[in-house]
Amino acid sequence: MKMNLIQELEWRGLIHDIMPDTEEHLKNNKVTGYIGFDPTSDSLHIGSLIPIILLMHLKKAGHTPIALVGGATGMVGDPSGKTDERNLLDIETLNKNVEGIKKQLSKFLDFEDGAILLNNYDWVGKMSFLEFIRDVGKHITVNYMMAKDSVKKRIETGISFTEFSYQLIQGYDFYHLFNAHNCTLQMGGSDQWGNITTGTELVRRMAGGKAFAMTTPLITKSDGTKFGKSEGGNVWMNPELTSPYKFYQFWLGRSDEEAEEYIKKFTFLDQQTVTDLITEHREDAGRRTLQKRLAEEVTTMVHSAEDLEKAIDASNILFGKATFSALNNFSGSEIEEIFEGVPSYIISKETLKNGLNIVELLATETDIMSSNGEARRSLKENAISINKEKVDLEYNITEKDVLASGYILAQKGKKNYFLIRVS
Repeated sequence: MKMNLIQELEWRGLIHDIMPDTEEHLKNNKVTGYIGFDPTSDSLHIGSLIPIILLMHLKKAGHTPIALVGGATGMVGDPSGKTDERNLLDIETLNKNVEGIKKQLSKFLDFEDGAILLNNYDWVGKMSFLEFIRDVGKHITVNYMMAKDSVKKRIETGISFTEFSYQLIQGYDFYHLFNAHNCTLQMGGSDQWGNITTGTELVRRMAGGKAFAMTTPLITKSDGTKFGKSEGGNVWMNPELTSPYKFYQFWLGRSDEEAEEYIKKFTFLDQQTVTDLITEHREDAGRRTLQKRLAEEVTTMVHSAEDLEKAIDASNILFGKATFSALNNFSGSEIEEIFEGVPSYIISKETLKNGLNIVELLATETDIMSSNGEARRSLKENAISINKEKVDLEYNITEKDVLASGYILAQKGKKNYFLIRVS
């Protein structure tokens, strides 16, 4: 039985606005649909995951997805959702960003098996200004453009002609794809509705054709802040900008309400599986079943199963029962990242040559403990661990306690960590 794409997206909460007859169009035809990605950076962040997932759903339903990288629109800047004019990017930066985004999109969509990857600079860049305003601009009135939310919201603060023209360029993309690829559907976030419908209007006026539109709700966190940002800034899909460990932790840290929403939107788990997971979670929210499954699914999709395994190992170091051998799997930079913000110390290798009593380490070589007496009391109370192993008063620290990363991990109780670098 052919999948009903709209029903699938509806139960996942992925439809905000939809043009009349779009569902019938998708049910009765093999449709080509597109979503644009403007290269404002050389990496997408997780706010771009929903558009990518929409294209993946389109492909799963038997249709043809087009991922359009905005090499041309990126030179202009989309005013949608912005209160101020964007800074224009130079060509070198823009090209670097385009290549970075193309590479990331290739991870999710197989461009050798039906999916299509395009750059709108390939056609918009060839048009002269006079061509554009004669052949495209004359079909859309200023009144029509002024009525769009992306423009109306900027009237008081001001909008340049550059950004004002953005919706025309995006609309022309739809017209071009309609002619060149028989593309009849554009999708995007709800803030793109005005730009998308400008495209359907250009298809109607310039080609005498019928095009369709669909948008998804913009996602914000439960506190109302922009989705995709953590306290440290954007959560990027490039592992060099946001490590798989921090990526995993972001999803693991979602509230119960967010997890119930995101498990539907950001994974491909079927409806019955999702329902069962939500039921199980509500019966025992303390186990955080939903957050763990969400973090596992999204981390594997964006990174890999191996990255997920390492992220879980890293989480176990902080919150679970890790072993010396597990700690040894991490590099110095990874250990520093896992224990970002914890007190750290440096001791010399020379100090460990003949062994260093644990009390000396805690109260003399470092100030983890304020005195020898406090160190002894904590050791007698069985409150001190070295590299996740409990130690007693007689324990001597030697070179064998130094992890491959060059660190020794000391711990008081369950939550108080201290990093000791041996150099």
